[in-house]
Amino acid sequence: MRKIIEPQMRLGAVPIPKIVIDLKSRDEIPQLLLGLQHIYRTPETRKAVFKILEDIVPDGTSAARGRRGMDLWQILVLGTLRLNCNWDYDKLREVANNHQTLRLMLGHGILDRTTYPLQTLRDNVRWLTPEVLDRINQVVVKAGHELVGKEKELVLKGRCDSFVVETNVHYPTDINLLFDAIRKVITLIAVLCGRFGIGGWRQSDYQLRKVKGLYRKARKLKHSTSKDEKKQEEHGELIREAHQAYVELVGSLIQKAEVTLKLLLDNHLCLKEEVLEIQRYMAHAYRQVDQIQRRVILGEKIPHEEKVFSVYEEHTEWISKGKAGVPRELGLRVAVLEDQFGYVLYHQVMEKQTDDKVALDMVRGAKTRFPRLGSCSFDKGFYTPANLVQLAQELALVILPKKGRLAAKDQEREGAEEFVAGRKKHAGVESAINALENHGLDRCPDHGLEGFKRYVAMAVLARNIQILGRNLQEKQLKRIKRLAQFAAAKTQRKMQLAA
Repeated sequence: MRKIIEPQMRLGAVPIPKIVIDLKSRDEIPQLLLGLQHIYRTPETRKAVFKILEDIVPDGTSAARGRRGMDLWQILVLGTLRLNCNWDYDKLREVANNHQTLRLMLGHGILDRTTYPLQTLRDNVRWLTPEVLDRINQVVVKAGHELVGKEKELVLKGRCDSFVVETNVHYPTDINLLFDAIRKVITLIAVLCGRFGIGGWRQSDYQLRKVKGLYRKARKLKHSTSKDEKKQEEHGELIREAHQAYVELVGSLIQKAEVTLKLLLDNHLCLKEEVLEIQRYMAHAYRQVDQIQRRVILGEKIPHEEKVFSVYEEHTEWISKGKAGVPRELGLRVAVLEDQFGYVLYHQVMEKQTDDKVALDMVRGAKTRFPRLGSCSFDKGFYTPANLVQLAQELALVILPKKGRLAAKDQEREGAEEFVAGRKKHAGVESAINALENHGLDRCPDHGLEGFKRYVAMAVLARNIQILGRNLQEKQLKRIKRLAQFAAAKTQRKMQLAA
């Protein structure tokens, strides 16, 4: 049984539009709650968001029968709160169970003792797919535009840039990636053999310790810095022997695992998915054994395109953007396009792509969602001659500076008053990127490429809801200030008349 929100209010609950939120707080939680409250109390916005949330419920699921699950409104509130505050699930659980204003937003009364288990939060937040979050984000941005001006007459000015969101991985070397792979193979296959009473892996812990010992020995050996060629050769031989012993032991364990997997499959003792997972880690182990032998024994240089930088997060890329003090980043690039009001109109996770490959896609994606996009600024990394021509067909004004020396035609284009003004304002996108990084998009703890995309989409949505709440906060504070000034002026006039 899955509902958008429970229509019957609980004892001690407060209607969401009437929840009192501290307007003077500078923390992100009140701003996010103000944004969520605005979504709920605006009929058109609420109806649109609730309609989208209905799509995440599987077909055939009844709203009236079955075990009660979390309301979809609660999932949205807690999912955006987690990203906006850059919390893990343990912190989210603690706040969801004890933060009074948040619990009112979730529909709980003061006397309601309902709590959220940790695994329940993990399982339910994953219902929100990147596609659903993108659709909700469009509704939120349109609501924000209605606040700041006449939504239908507004001309949007975009700013586009990319940054790296790191994956939750350690620094990769071929020997530690091999250890990661064989550790998973041994652990998973030992569990299966223990479940079905198959022998051969009772000493799995011992075998794992043995592998780890050889791994540590290979890791500690460094190339000699001696100028004596004989000493260099002797030390190099020690390194080769240590790595050879390491890969030989791993190779024998992989062969043993293959025999055990064949036995399990022939007797239909386990699920195909379990076998496929083990075979995936075995493939990683085979690749790393081959690369270690080629690098250490044969002295080859491994091409970059053959390397994998994590056996757990296989989508991880090695990214060198040339920033001072940041020689490399392990993760994926994310491109964002924001408007002049700070709302992120569109984002894209870049898989094995550079900036110049996504410039046109970013503009088209944003314009499909928000047709009033009239201009957009980029930095030089997005420039290609083809991009300049194609973007000019999509936008009234393209602010795309050229790399290198400028011809007379380019000098005239970049010297135009509108180009210069837009170029000066382009730096504002760095503020948006910094805000996204501070509110969750510095490192992604979720697993898999789908989890990465969901995490990024949730962070963008949470940030836009916070901006919506901040705009409301500023508007209400100005109104309170005006009322206070009016009351003070009225009191002063009465005092003057009395005198």
